[in-house]
Amino acid sequence: MDWSDLAKQVISLGAPMLGTALGGPLGGAAGHILATALGSAAPTPAAVQASLPTADPAMLAQAETQWAEAIRAEAETQRVAISETQATIRAEIASDDPLQRWWRPLYAFELTFECAALWIILMHEFWTGDIQTINALIGATALFVTYWGFRFGVLGVYVSGRTREKVSAITGRDAPGLVAKFVKSVAKKS
Repeated sequence: MDWSDLAKQVISLGAPMLGTALGGPLGGAAGHILATALGSAAPTPAAVQASLPTADPAMLAQAETQWAEAIRAEAETQRVAISETQATIRAEIASDDPLQRWWRPLYAFELTFECAALWIILMHEFWTGDIQTINALIGATALFVTYWGFRFGVLGVYVSGRTREKVSAITGRDAPGLVAKFVKSVAKKS
C-alpha cells in the first residue's frame, strides 16, 4: 500500500489539499501529518487507512490545517531565500569592484587567445611540415575537445548568467533561465 492509495478517500472526507499531497511527491510528509493528527498506531498508509473510517472530522480538518501551514512555511522560506538571492545579485551588479566587472570578459579573452595560439601553432607546423608535432597534436585531439568543451561550456554559463544579472537589474526580478523557459513552454502545451 502507498500513500497515493489514500488520496481519493482523504479528499472525499473533506481534506482536498492533504489528499492531493498524498498522491504527489510529498505524500510521505503529508501522510505523517495525517497519521499524527488521527492518532494512528503507526505513520504508515495501512495504519492510517484503518483509522480513517472512524476518524473525527475535526481531526481531519486539523491535519488539513497543519498541512496548509507547512506549505505556507515552506513558501515563506523560499520567498525569503529568493529575496536574499536577488538582493545579493543587485548588490554585486551595483558593485564597483573591478574583479566583479572584468573576470568574465578576461576569461573569454584568455580562452579566445588559447584557441588562436593553437591555430597558429598548427598552421605553422603544416607550413613547415613538422609531422611529429602534427601527429602529437592529432593524438591530443580528445584532450583538446574535452578541455575546450568544458571551458566553452563554462563561458556559456557565464554569458547566460551575466545576461540574467542585467535583466534582473533592470526589472528587479530574476530572469528565467533556459530550463525555466522550457518548463513554461511545456506547461503551456499541456
